[in-house]
Amino acid sequence: MGLDFAAAGEAFRRDGAVLLKSALDAYAMEETLKAFDWSLAHPGPGAAKIRQHDNAALFYQDLYNPGCLEAYRHMLQTTDVADITAAVWGSPEVWFMYEQVFLKEGGESRRTPWHQDSSYLAVAGEHLMVMWITFDAIPREDSLEFVRGSHRGALYNGSRFDLNDDTAPLHDTDAVPRLPDIEADRAAFDIVSWAVEPGDVVLFHPAALHGGAPTHPGGRRRTLTLRFFGDKSYYDRRPGPAGPRAAGFHERMTQGSPFRDSSFLKLRPVE
Repeated sequence: MGLDFAAAGEAFRRDGAVLLKSALDAYAMEETLKAFDWSLAHPGPGAAKIRQHDNAALFYQDLYNPGCLEAYRHMLQTTDVADITAAVWGSPEVWFMYEQVFLKEGGESRRTPWHQDSSYLAVAGEHLMVMWITFDAIPREDSLEFVRGSHRGALYNGSRFDLNDDTAPLHDTDAVPRLPDIEADRAAFDIVSWAVEPGDVVLFHPAALHGGAPTHPGGRRRTLTLRFFGDKSYYDRRPGPAGPRAAGFHERMTQGSPFRDSSFLKLRPVE
Protein backbone atom coordinates (compact mmCIF):
# COMPACT_ATOMS: atom_id res chain seq x y z
CA MET A 1 0.00 0.00 0.00
CA GLY A 2 3.04 2.30 0.34
CA LEU A 3 1.73 4.03 3.46
CA ASP A 4 3.79 5.09 6.46
CA PHE A 5 1.93 3.13 9.13
CA ALA A 6 4.46 3.91 11.83
CA ALA A 7 3.80 7.65 11.42
CA ALA A 8 0.05 7.04 11.10
CA GLY A 9 0.05 4.99 14.30
CA GLU A 10 1.94 7.70 16.16
CA ALA A 11 -0.52 10.37 14.95
CA PHE A 12 -3.49 8.16 15.84
CA ARG A 13 -2.23 7.61 19.39
CA ARG A 14 -1.28 11.28 19.87
CA ASP A 15 -4.14 13.09 18.10
CA GLY A 16 -6.95 10.53 18.06
CA ALA A 17 -7.45 11.01 14.31
CA VAL A 18 -5.36 10.63 11.16
CA LEU A 19 -5.87 10.86 7.40
CA LEU A 20 -4.50 8.13 5.13
CA LYS A 21 -4.40 9.33 1.53
CA SER A 22 -5.28 6.80 -1.21
CA ALA A 23 -5.43 3.98 1.34
CA LEU A 24 -8.14 2.02 -0.47
CA ASP A 25 -7.62 0.72 -4.00
CA ALA A 26 -10.27 0.51 -6.72
CA TYR A 27 -11.36 -2.96 -5.63
CA ALA A 28 -11.82 -1.87 -2.01
CA MET A 29 -13.79 1.19 -3.07
CA GLU A 30 -16.03 -0.97 -5.25
CA GLU A 31 -16.68 -3.41 -2.40
CA THR A 32 -17.26 -0.74 0.24
CA LEU A 33 -19.68 1.08 -2.07
CA LYS A 34 -21.59 -2.20 -2.54
CA ALA A 35 -21.82 -2.44 1.25
CA PHE A 36 -23.06 1.15 1.51
CA ASP A 37 -25.66 0.60 -1.21
CA TRP A 38 -26.81 -2.62 0.50
CA SER A 39 -27.41 -0.65 3.70
CA LEU A 40 -29.47 1.98 1.88
CA ALA A 41 -31.55 -0.74 0.19
CA HIS A 42 -32.06 -2.73 3.44
CA PRO A 43 -32.83 -0.29 6.28
CA GLY A 44 -32.39 -1.82 9.71
CA PRO A 45 -34.18 -1.04 12.98
CA GLY A 46 -31.68 1.75 13.65
CA ALA A 47 -32.35 3.61 10.40
CA ALA A 48 -33.52 7.20 10.92
CA LYS A 49 -33.77 10.60 9.31
CA ILE A 50 -32.25 13.22 11.60
CA ARG A 51 -34.40 16.36 11.87
CA GLN A 52 -33.29 19.39 9.87
CA HIS A 53 -34.00 23.11 9.92
CA ASP A 54 -34.27 22.94 6.13
CA ASN A 55 -37.02 20.46 5.27
CA ALA A 56 -35.51 19.98 1.79
CA ALA A 57 -32.32 18.55 3.33
CA LEU A 58 -31.88 14.84 4.02
CA PHE A 59 -29.63 13.60 6.84
CA TYR A 60 -30.06 9.83 6.94
CA GLN A 61 -28.21 7.28 9.03
CA ASP A 62 -28.37 3.57 9.75
CA LEU A 63 -26.32 1.39 12.07
CA TYR A 64 -26.22 -2.02 13.73
CA ASN A 65 -28.24 -3.58 10.92
CA PRO A 66 -28.70 -7.23 11.98
CA GLY A 67 -28.12 -8.38 8.39
CA CYS A 68 -24.93 -6.36 8.02
CA LEU A 69 -22.48 -9.05 9.06
CA GLU A 70 -23.39 -11.40 6.23
CA ALA A 71 -23.83 -8.59 3.71
CA TYR A 72 -20.46 -7.02 4.62
CA ARG A 73 -18.48 -10.23 5.26
CA HIS A 74 -16.96 -10.51 1.76
CA MET A 75 -15.86 -6.88 1.77
CA LEU A 76 -14.39 -7.13 5.26
CA GLN A 77 -12.46 -10.30 4.48
CA THR A 78 -11.15 -9.50 0.99
CA THR A 79 -10.18 -5.82 1.17
CA ASP A 80 -7.39 -4.09 3.11
CA VAL A 81 -9.62 -2.51 5.77
CA ALA A 82 -8.56 -4.93 8.54
CA ASP A 83 -4.90 -4.85 7.50
CA ILE A 84 -4.88 -1.04 7.63
CA THR A 85 -6.41 -1.12 11.11
CA ALA A 86 -3.90 -3.70 12.37
CA ALA A 87 -0.96 -1.78 10.88
CA VAL A 88 -1.97 1.51 12.53
CA TRP A 89 -2.45 -0.18 15.90
CA GLY A 90 0.71 -2.24 15.50
CA SER A 91 -1.28 -5.26 16.63
CA PRO A 92 -2.31 -8.36 14.64
CA GLU A 93 -5.76 -8.81 16.21
CA VAL A 94 -8.80 -7.10 14.63
CA TRP A 95 -12.51 -7.73 15.17
CA PHE A 96 -15.39 -6.02 13.36
CA MET A 97 -17.85 -4.37 15.76
CA TYR A 98 -20.53 -2.71 13.59
CA GLU A 99 -21.22 -0.42 10.63
CA GLN A 100 -22.77 3.03 10.31
CA VAL A 101 -23.84 4.72 7.08
CA PHE A 102 -24.63 8.38 6.48
CA LEU A 103 -26.30 10.15 3.57
CA LYS A 104 -26.62 13.93 3.42
CA GLU A 105 -28.13 15.58 0.36
CA GLY A 106 -30.78 18.00 -0.85
CA GLY A 107 -30.98 21.35 0.90
CA GLU A 108 -28.81 22.93 3.58
CA SER A 109 -28.28 20.16 6.11
CA ARG A 110 -27.40 20.84 9.73
CA ARG A 111 -23.89 20.07 10.86
CA THR A 112 -23.40 16.84 12.78
CA PRO A 113 -23.19 17.94 16.44
CA TRP A 114 -19.92 17.59 18.29
CA HIS A 115 -19.89 14.32 20.21
CA GLN A 116 -17.87 11.24 21.12
CA ASP A 117 -18.91 7.85 19.79
CA SER A 118 -17.62 6.37 23.06
CA SER A 119 -20.52 8.03 24.89
CA TYR A 120 -22.83 5.56 23.14
CA LEU A 121 -20.61 2.45 23.38
CA ALA A 122 -19.81 0.30 26.42
CA VAL A 123 -16.17 -0.17 25.42
CA ALA A 124 -12.87 1.57 26.11
CA GLY A 125 -9.21 0.97 25.42
CA GLU A 126 -6.37 1.76 23.06
CA HIS A 127 -7.39 -0.61 20.26
CA LEU A 128 -10.60 0.99 19.07
CA MET A 129 -10.96 2.38 15.56
CA VAL A 130 -13.53 4.10 13.39
CA MET A 131 -12.70 3.98 9.67
CA TRP A 132 -14.51 6.80 7.85
CA ILE A 133 -14.83 6.20 4.11
CA THR A 134 -16.22 8.77 1.70
CA PHE A 135 -17.63 8.10 -1.76
CA ASP A 136 -17.69 11.80 -2.65
CA ALA A 137 -14.94 14.42 -2.70
CA ILE A 138 -15.29 16.74 0.30
CA PRO A 139 -13.38 20.02 0.76
CA ARG A 140 -11.76 20.60 4.15
CA GLU A 141 -14.31 23.20 5.22
CA ASP A 142 -17.15 20.68 4.67
CA SER A 143 -15.37 17.66 6.12
CA LEU A 144 -15.36 15.82 9.43
CA GLU A 145 -13.66 17.78 12.22
CA PHE A 146 -11.85 16.61 15.37
CA VAL A 147 -10.58 18.15 18.58
CA ARG A 148 -7.02 16.94 18.53
CA GLY A 149 -6.02 14.83 21.55
CA SER A 150 -9.54 14.79 23.02
CA HIS A 151 -9.63 10.97 23.05
CA ARG A 152 -7.27 11.17 26.03
CA GLY A 153 -9.51 13.59 27.92
CA ALA A 154 -12.91 13.50 29.58
CA LEU A 155 -15.76 11.28 28.48
CA TYR A 156 -18.83 13.50 28.05
CA ASN A 157 -22.54 12.88 28.11
CA GLY A 158 -23.82 12.05 24.64
CA SER A 159 -25.56 14.63 22.47
CA ARG A 160 -29.20 13.83 21.84
CA PHE A 161 -28.91 15.74 18.53
CA ASP A 162 -31.51 18.29 19.65
CA LEU A 163 -32.29 20.58 16.73
CA ASN A 164 -31.92 23.69 18.90
CA ASP A 165 -29.09 22.67 21.24
CA ASP A 166 -26.21 20.45 20.12
CA THR A 167 -25.01 20.01 23.72
CA ALA A 168 -28.38 18.88 25.13
CA PRO A 169 -27.44 15.73 27.12
CA LEU A 170 -28.58 12.28 26.14
CA HIS A 171 -28.78 11.02 29.74
CA ASP A 172 -30.18 12.77 32.82
CA THR A 173 -27.15 12.19 35.03
CA ASP A 174 -24.26 14.06 36.63
CA ALA A 175 -22.01 11.01 36.33
CA VAL A 176 -20.50 12.43 33.11
CA PRO A 177 -20.13 16.13 32.20
CA ARG A 178 -22.18 17.89 29.57
CA LEU A 179 -20.56 18.42 26.17
CA PRO A 180 -18.74 21.74 25.76
CA ASP A 181 -20.21 24.21 23.28
CA ILE A 182 -17.34 23.95 20.81
CA GLU A 183 -19.08 25.91 18.04
CA ALA A 184 -19.54 28.88 20.39
CA ASP A 185 -15.77 29.18 20.97
CA ARG A 186 -13.96 27.27 18.23
CA ALA A 187 -10.70 29.17 18.79
CA ALA A 188 -10.41 27.61 22.26
CA PHE A 189 -10.10 24.11 20.77
CA ASP A 190 -7.41 22.50 18.63
CA ILE A 191 -9.64 21.58 15.68
CA VAL A 192 -8.32 19.63 12.71
CA SER A 193 -9.96 18.46 9.47
CA TRP A 194 -8.89 17.40 6.01
CA ALA A 195 -10.10 17.54 2.43
CA VAL A 196 -10.87 13.97 1.40
CA GLU A 197 -11.25 12.13 -1.90
CA PRO A 198 -12.66 8.67 -2.64
CA GLY A 199 -9.92 6.20 -1.70
CA ASP A 200 -8.81 8.24 1.32
CA VAL A 201 -9.74 7.07 4.81
CA VAL A 202 -9.96 9.00 8.05
CA LEU A 203 -9.20 6.87 11.09
CA PHE A 204 -10.23 8.05 14.54
CA HIS A 205 -10.61 6.79 18.08
CA PRO A 206 -14.29 6.74 19.14
CA ALA A 207 -13.44 8.81 22.25
CA ALA A 208 -12.27 11.71 20.04
CA LEU A 209 -14.60 14.70 20.00
CA HIS A 210 -15.76 15.12 16.42
CA GLY A 211 -18.50 16.71 14.35
CA GLY A 212 -19.38 17.14 10.70
CA ALA A 213 -19.88 20.27 8.65
CA PRO A 214 -23.22 20.75 6.89
CA THR A 215 -23.86 19.95 3.24
CA HIS A 216 -25.16 22.60 0.88
CA PRO A 217 -28.00 22.70 -1.68
CA GLY A 218 -27.11 20.48 -4.62
CA GLY A 219 -24.40 18.68 -2.66
CA ARG A 220 -24.23 15.08 -1.53
CA ARG A 221 -22.16 13.29 1.07
CA ARG A 222 -22.17 9.48 1.22
CA THR A 223 -20.02 7.99 3.96
CA LEU A 224 -19.54 4.54 5.39
CA THR A 225 -17.96 4.00 8.79
CA LEU A 226 -16.59 0.66 9.91
CA ARG A 227 -15.98 0.12 13.64
CA PHE A 228 -13.21 -2.20 14.82
CA PHE A 229 -11.73 -3.31 18.13
CA GLY A 230 -8.55 -5.15 19.00
CA ASP A 231 -6.65 -6.82 21.80
CA LYS A 232 -6.37 -3.75 24.05
CA SER A 233 -10.10 -3.10 24.53
CA TYR A 234 -12.34 -3.78 27.51
CA TYR A 235 -15.96 -3.58 28.56
CA ASP A 236 -16.81 -0.21 30.14
CA ARG A 237 -20.40 0.45 31.26
CA ARG A 238 -22.18 3.66 30.34
CA PRO A 239 -25.09 5.48 31.97
CA GLY A 240 -28.26 4.35 30.23
CA PRO A 241 -28.48 2.04 27.20
CA ALA A 242 -25.34 1.70 25.11
CA GLY A 243 -24.13 -0.41 22.20
CA PRO A 244 -23.24 -2.98 21.02
CA ARG A 245 -26.72 -4.34 20.45
CA ALA A 246 -26.00 -8.05 20.07
CA ALA A 247 -28.65 -10.02 21.97
CA GLY A 248 -27.54 -10.83 25.51
CA PHE A 249 -24.13 -9.16 25.07
CA HIS A 250 -24.29 -6.88 28.12
CA GLU A 251 -25.54 -9.71 30.32
CA ARG A 252 -22.50 -11.75 29.31
CA MET A 253 -20.01 -8.98 30.15
CA THR A 254 -18.54 -7.63 33.38
CA GLN A 255 -16.90 -4.27 34.02
CA GLY A 256 -13.28 -4.26 32.87
CA SER A 257 -13.42 -7.66 31.18
CA PRO A 258 -11.83 -8.10 27.71
CA PHE A 259 -14.19 -6.88 25.00
CA ARG A 260 -14.90 -10.20 23.29
CA ASP A 261 -17.99 -12.04 22.13
CA SER A 262 -18.81 -14.75 19.62
CA SER A 263 -21.22 -12.33 17.89
CA PHE A 264 -18.26 -10.33 16.53
CA LEU A 265 -16.39 -11.37 13.38
CA LYS A 266 -12.65 -11.82 13.92
CA LEU A 267 -10.82 -10.57 10.83
CA ARG A 268 -7.14 -10.78 11.80
CA PRO A 269 -5.34 -13.04 12.21
CA VAL A 270 -7.31 -15.20 9.79
CA GLU A 271 -8.36 -18.41 11.55
